[in-house]
Amino acid sequence: MSAARRLLARLAGDRRGAAAIEFAILAPVMLTLMMGLMELGYQAYVQAAVTGAVQKAGRDSAIQGATAATIDAKVLSQVQAIAKGASFTAGFPTRLNYSNFSAIAPEPFVDSNSNGVRDAGECYTDVNGNGRWDDDAGRTGQGGANDVTVYTVSVDYSRLFPVARWFGWSGTATLSASTTLMNQPYASQTVNNPPTICK
Repeated sequence: MSAARRLLARLAGDRRGAAAIEFAILAPVMLTLMMGLMELGYQAYVQAAVTGAVQKAGRDSAIQGATAATIDAKVLSQVQAIAKGASFTAGFPTRLNYSNFSAIAPEPFVDSNSNGVRDAGECYTDVNGNGRWDDDAGRTGQGGANDVTVYTVSVDYSRLFPVARWFGWSGTATLSASTTLMNQPYASQTVNNPPTICK
């Protein structure tokens, strides 16, 4: 047997490098799964922080004299303590106020044809005073004494690992939270008499 054949036979039977090859095959899969799980865990952590900050902000904003800008800044500060560089999603935070909890619903209308949908020409009560029928009767803003406010926040933050793109996720995650609270009765509640519009 030639020296070359003996060398090849010896290499074919040598198992010393097998572990390194197996590790090279499995390591990327293992690391990807680990980073994916850590990303999901981090997302749950940030969601808990956003929810907690919104609930505290809702309680604080129900007190007379609280300003929306101060409350919003506190929420963002609490989230940024965990997710550096987090920012509010465009159009958020929002505040919608209602006269009571049962008013958190579409504006009432007369369903003339009983189809369950508000059609053109059917009369409706313009609760929020914007001159059109809405499927949410809330008025923009914190409202006044004894009003019910729905405070909603949406936050964008950068993911921990670039591996998110491998899963088809965006490099930025968006999380939201909402809370509903009644403002303190520091004065008499303003009673609105919304008009009925038929058009």
